[in-house]
Amino acid sequence: MKHYIIVKWNKGVDKKTARADAYNLYKNATERDGVFGVEFKQNITDRENRYDLMIVLDTDSDNLSKWNGCEIHKKWKSDFGDKIAAKCIFDSES
Repeated sequence: MKHYIIVKWNKGVDKKTARADAYNLYKNATERDGVFGVEFKQNITDRENRYDLMIVLDTDSDNLSKWNGCEIHKKWKSDFGDKIAAKCIFDSES
């Protein structure tokens, strides 16, 4: 399955730094069982009604509950929660 995490940063957040920090956090996610790939997409249109970053995890559908309890996910929530103005989570078939 594909697990999409789409975020809009709060005003005042340095988008390049936030993206680099997110990449550094997620770059080794494939070392976890059931995670086969990680992809980052940065928005290229700087408009108020656009989200800023999309992270796509390629994972087993039964791995999602394990992912929610892993250190990467916990660190994402603790380190990035106050930087995010809006977030969208979407899951689809691969």
